[in-house]
Amino acid sequence: MKMIIAVLSLVFAVAACTPTEQGAAIGGGTGAVIGGLATDSVGGAVIGGAAGAVAGALIGRASEQGQCRYRDRDGRVYTARCPRGY
Repeated sequence: MKMIIAVLSLVFAVAACTPTEQGAAIGGGTGAVIGGLATDSVGGAVIGGAAGAVAGALIGRASEQGQCRYRDRDGRVYTARCPRGY
């Protein structure tokens, strides 16, 4: 079970697009594994995964200096400079 969680967390991290998403995926997977191992319960894994995802997203967001994601009217996602004050 632990190996499956580790492999899935790596797959989700590779599939993520932006540094924020990658940070959330890696943080969530790592937090779930650590929480599960530390408490030996599913509840600990869930709490660790949630805390890790939040922390990873914040770290990933900090690495996206001045870049925002936008979606055009055709549904394509693109990255461009954020508006002032963001």
